[in-house]
Amino acid sequence: MGQRSGEMVDFVILCPGQGAQYVGMGKDVAERYAEAREVFEAVDDALDVGLSTIMWEGPEQELTFTHNAQPAILAHTLAVHAVVRDMLRPVAAAGHSLGEYSAYCAAGALELADAARLVRRRGELMLEAGKQRPGTMTAVLGLETTEVEQLCDANSSAGSVAVAANMNAPDQTVISGDPAAVQAAGASCKDAGAKRVLPLKVSGAFHSPLMEPAEVGLREELARVAFSAPAFPIIANASAEPVNDAETARELLGAQLTSPVRWVESMTRAASHAGDGIRFVELGPGKVLSGLLKRIVRGAGSTSIDKASDINRFMEEMG
Repeated sequence: MGQRSGEMVDFVILCPGQGAQYVGMGKDVAERYAEAREVFEAVDDALDVGLSTIMWEGPEQELTFTHNAQPAILAHTLAVHAVVRDMLRPVAAAGHSLGEYSAYCAAGALELADAARLVRRRGELMLEAGKQRPGTMTAVLGLETTEVEQLCDANSSAGSVAVAANMNAPDQTVISGDPAAVQAAGASCKDAGAKRVLPLKVSGAFHSPLMEPAEVGLREELARVAFSAPAFPIIANASAEPVNDAETARELLGAQLTSPVRWVESMTRAASHAGDGIRFVELGPGKVLSGLLKRIVRGAGSTSIDKASDINRFMEEMG
């Protein structure tokens, strides 16, 4: 059933993370909506790079580079937000890894230009840390997170570590760390009954201790950027708790690089914070977070808004 014209509805906003990028992302939205076009232009200006051209024309390899993919996803997310925000009454927001920056920007805690420069620098720092100490990541499907954590511990040593880095769903965990430890932990997970163990194409061991050099540099960048209190709570990856003030936001964004993405806890917390009947809306490229939500919060309704056609459908529904 549609809403009365002009009536806002309570939502929890979800902002996607790295891996959601694709060539052509956001192009139709920019062509259709001036508000979106202004966001892409502002990000290009802030970075002094034609990022939107890379987003819309590729090549895919260039877009996939961490320092391009991160601001590209942020730009797409915030372009969609600029178009639909007057129809939303956010009660909370959460973003997966890099998406947490998009969430803070949507909540007015970060200026768009500052956010774009921050995530581009974040991507550069992560890439540099990956070169200093090469690492890898592997997705484990069909095994409970607690068991994955135990097997990571069992296969880690002082010089070679594997950790549970992304708790994406009750039976979907990404492990991260030194290649030998991650490979051994993955094999142990397979032996323990995991349905699939999938190595990921990444440039480093994100959300693991191997990112400590990147965390140091990122904290320096965060200290230089102005933060405001978010207009609505942001559920932080590192704590799975709502953040309502600028200093906590800055602290947890710094910690995020070496901390696990507690997505299952974050979605459970968001649902309890929002209450019964609250809808979720995923803004930006892909539908990954909506899919994970269904596996975490039984009966949760989520709308994914990626393309101009999705915006049109949402407007008709809300109209």
